[in-house]
Amino acid sequence: MSDLFAPAALSVSELNHLAKTLLEDQLSGLWVGGEVSNLVKAASGHYYFVLKDQRAQVRCTLFKHAARSLAALLREGEEVEVQGRITLYEARGEFQINVQEVRRKGLGQLFEAYERLKQRLQAEGLFDPARKRPLPEAPQCIGVVTSLAAAALRDVVTTLRRRAPDVRVIVYPTAVQGAGSEFQVASAIAAAAEHGRADVLIVCRGGGSIEDLWAFNEEAAVRAVAASPIPVVSGVGHETDFTLTDFAADLRAPTPTAAAELASPNRTEQLGKMQQLLGHLRHTLQRRCTDAAQRLDWQAARLRHPRQKWQEQLGALARSRQILADSMQRHLLRKQEQLAYLAQLCRRSRPAPEAAARQLHTQAVQLNRHLATLLAHKQAQCQRQAGILAALSPQHTLSRGYSIITDRAGKVVRDAGKLHSGQVLQLRFETGTAKAQVLPQRTGQQDLFD
Repeated sequence: MSDLFAPAALSVSELNHLAKTLLEDQLSGLWVGGEVSNLVKAASGHYYFVLKDQRAQVRCTLFKHAARSLAALLREGEEVEVQGRITLYEARGEFQINVQEVRRKGLGQLFEAYERLKQRLQAEGLFDPARKRPLPEAPQCIGVVTSLAAAALRDVVTTLRRRAPDVRVIVYPTAVQGAGSEFQVASAIAAAAEHGRADVLIVCRGGGSIEDLWAFNEEAAVRAVAASPIPVVSGVGHETDFTLTDFAADLRAPTPTAAAELASPNRTEQLGKMQQLLGHLRHTLQRRCTDAAQRLDWQAARLRHPRQKWQEQLGALARSRQILADSMQRHLLRKQEQLAYLAQLCRRSRPAPEAAARQLHTQAVQLNRHLATLLAHKQAQCQRQAGILAALSPQHTLSRGYSIITDRAGKVVRDAGKLHSGQVLQLRFETGTAKAQVLPQRTGQQDLFD
């Protein structure tokens, strides 16, 4: 009786679906560590592997879209930590993890975040060398983005006073470490751009651990450096420290002091160049003065009185007038000769229609006479050929008592030996036709008149 009130049994599909729902609801946001084993990459781009430790293992699936965001590819036997959706593959009832993030065990979360952001920004083109801009050779104002309490600021200011004391320096203060410091760095860079006074911008801070420098690895600070309309020199940390702002900046300096040296002109070098330019300028001016004096002397030697120049011009004008008159006279004579020649040529080429008409009439009479003679000759020749044709005509032969014998096919019979008994023949006479039949040959003497 108790079996009647027992709950209905679950189907396998219902059980697996219930287990999947419980797993996904209760186990979320967990990181699971272990060794990668049985790693397989499918043709679709998905990865399938087993994550195991010394006592257990779990199946893992890393889909193609999640694999693209990895800093490095998975390797067999590698110790990793994974995070994803812990679920159940209902079709086979297998417990598995659909992996969404992977980090190398022992490298730390900061380095993983550093590599992921670096790859993403690099794919966007923020680190492209083609975006790098040259620094101005002679900046009038240099902006410095750093903390007012940082030792890096003193190093930068000391270097700028030594190298370029005439260059103005503007400090845009910001926190360089701690929670939210990346947004302050980005705001300081934006303030420098809005201020618009600096020709070049130095973003710097002194050395420290990766945690101390982390503000310069955050996306907000990196994008602010890349978007700055002012060329940026990044001098963060020591020579061995590389931050993402170093890649986004127009120029990376190993230290804040080196950043100040790269951004500022060297006053000593500039003074030396100015001395060289001054010497070159003096030499050039001296040479030009000498050349001008020589040209003045040469022009003075060529200088003449205006009356003399006027007399020479009057003589040149008279010669030009005579040359023009002679040229016009020769041209007129040449044209008169051409006109006389053309008139004579025209007279010679004038048509004579009366003579041409007489010649045409004479040629017409000769042509008619020739045609009459030719026609009579051709008619006589045609009559001769007609007589010859009539003499050779078969009809003429038939008129003399001959006949033409043909078989049913219309072929002429020329050999009696080829005829056979009963064969019907066609006989053609001068007038009319008749049919005949071949009789069998008789043996013995036949009556002559049979």
